[in-house]
Amino acid sequence: MSVQTSLSQHVVVLGASPKPERYSNQAIRLLMDYQHNVTAVNPAFDQINQCPCVRELAAIHQPIDTLCLYRNASQLAKQIDEIIALKPKRVIFNPGTESWELQQALTQSGILWQESCTLVMLRSGHF
Repeated sequence: MSVQTSLSQHVVVLGASPKPERYSNQAIRLLMDYQHNVTAVNPAFDQINQCPCVRELAAIHQPIDTLCLYRNASQLAKQIDEIIALKPKRVIFNPGTESWELQQALTQSGILWQESCTLVMLRSGHF
């Protein structure tokens, strides 16, 4: 099923999984259904769901509209500088990824962020 959207975004999924039951995998599929340009990030794969996968955030060289987080706060704390360096327009903290430390760094850098669910946002038309 392909769903049309008027504003395609470059969306990066940090913590992408090849396992279909994982929310990050479901998000990749739904983002692609909505015709967003998706880049997955996972050091172990070159592709997930026919979506290009990079091994690290530093490998992304094009502007990022939205960064969707699917890693726990302790893992994200180690990536704060990398995330800030990417300068995404928006960061979505999916349930279980909330990181006060990263949220403060994003706010100080002028990067918008929200605690929400990518899947719910897409399905409800609020992405």
